[in-house]
Amino acid sequence: MRTRTLMDAEPAPLPQIEVPSDQAGIDELRVEIDAIDSELVRLIQRRTAISHAIGAARKAMGGPRVVYSREMAVLDKFRDLGPAGTDLGMMLLSMGRGQLGRPRG
Repeated sequence: MRTRTLMDAEPAPLPQIEVPSDQAGIDELRVEIDAIDSELVRLIQRRTAISHAIGAARKAMGGPRVVYSREMAVLDKFRDLGPAGTDLGMMLLSMGRGQLGRPRG
């Protein structure tokens, strides 16, 4: 059995969205995108705060702030989005780590 690599990732199929036939339809979809973007920002901020709390707790307990096996498991979830999804997962992990070894202000 061959080990799956980052380059093996294929994007998951996109949900089917009806193509708008006029400007009003485009505007409606843009409103939906704006709402999704706002929710994504909120969720990313929450994820980052949780990750910082976990890192601080692990450090206080004498363990490493980063557990690479856990990070690989997280990246597996993003591989379904293809190479760009893996990049997104890496960015989220980086945001959650903060500046390792430096106190947060």
